Amino acid sequence: MNIGSVVLDSPTVLAPLAGITNLAFRLLVKGLGCGLVCSEMVSANALVRRSAKTMAMLASDPAEKPVSFQIFGADPAVMAEAARIVAGAGADLIDLNLGCSVKKVVRTGAGAALMRDPQRAAAVFAAVRRAVAIPLTIKIRSGWDHSGDQALQIARLAQDCGVDAISVHPRSASQGFAGRADWSVIAAVKKTVGIPVIGNGDICGPEDALAMRAQTGCDGLMVGRAAIANPWLPGRIDAALKGLDLGDPDLDQRRRLILAYVADMVRCGGEKSACLMLRSRLGWFVKGLADASRFRNAIRQLGSQAEAVDRIEAYFDDLARLADRPA
Repeated sequence: MNIGSVVLDSPTVLAPLAGITNLAFRLLVKGLGCGLVCSEMVSANALVRRSAKTMAMLASDPAEKPVSFQIFGADPAVMAEAARIVAGAGADLIDLNLGCSVKKVVRTGAGAALMRDPQRAAAVFAAVRRAVAIPLTIKIRSGWDHSGDQALQIARLAQDCGVDAISVHPRSASQGFAGRADWSVIAAVKKTVGIPVIGNGDICGPEDALAMRAQTGCDGLMVGRAAIANPWLPGRIDAALKGLDLGDPDLDQRRRLILAYVADMVRCGGEKSACLMLRSRLGWFVKGLADASRFRNAIRQLGSQAEAVDRIEAYFDDLARLADRPA
């Protein structure tokens, strides 16, 4: 799949996930075979103010390329300046958020609120398109209701303004993440525009991705919340598209993945900050394994990388002994 001038090795995409898709997580998912990874959403207003904390969110690594950075905001001039900053930081693509339905974002006119203000949305698209030369994408919902009419309207405007691809999460703004995603909206958008359409919503396994592509004709497949505890899912989907079944990683592979993630978290964010986040994040990767709750309890007070490594090694050593025990 191509998005503008960017050629992807795989049509799989990691969705922007607030508080989750930082550099370390993106490196993990990219290394497991994902075609395109995306940052968590970044405030355009904070970028323009040059907030140190926000600017740090633009950190990248050659190993994750191509990488997309998502920005949110409602002021065309501010969004354009933020896009210039992101492009200058080395992003390969810029994604505009029209899907966030969190109240503090929506009440500023940003996120999903732009879907009910097509004139402003088009002004944002045009301003950002003029500001940067790199590929520009948008991520939308079905709209403020379930009809999908707003998604079609926004998709047409985006294409007219020079947007290079559209990701569609076919739940309404009021729906949040509840209920089922209506894949028929993805199919309708695909029929409406000539640029690549990336489907998102309820992809929990390779079989879901294959079904979405068959039902909608979408060009790309975006994995969101399912990737949190299953970062190898995009890679498994890529394999399934080629007629292969990679399966889930075995215990030894999973151990190595978690240890690599710990090392990248420390390298990218410093040991103290990393350990605070790892206290909750490491639990993601043992979901469904034996004694997972015991492991989560063991990491609640992590204070150093060495301590994290010790807890991980001890847990997986115990799992290996259980697996070797005669039935």
